[in-house]
Amino acid sequence: MAWSTPLGPEFEREHGVTEADWLATLRGAVGAHPLQLRSGEADVTIGAAGHLGLRWHALPPRAIALMRMPRLHVSYCFSGLSDGERAAFLRYFDLFMQRGGG
Repeated sequence: MAWSTPLGPEFEREHGVTEADWLATLRGAVGAHPLQLRSGEADVTIGAAGHLGLRWHALPPRAIALMRMPRLHVSYCFSGLSDGERAAFLRYFDLFMQRGGG
């Protein structure tokens, strides 16, 4: 799965996972960065001044014929990072979150 390049520090994505799967992978996806979890949201501290706020909620499953795929709407809000720092963080995050296929 390839991700499009975000246009700015705030963007939204739809992930084909359940909330339980998202939470099971999130800690690893942020690497060594401190993570604070709350219901439907998380805050990640990136370096001395960087921050990522994540907010999510489940969407109705996508139906294709008889198949049902879970969907999670996730809002990303970065602050205190340059474009390069944000891109570097997302490269690791996206690879870690990538599921089978590709």
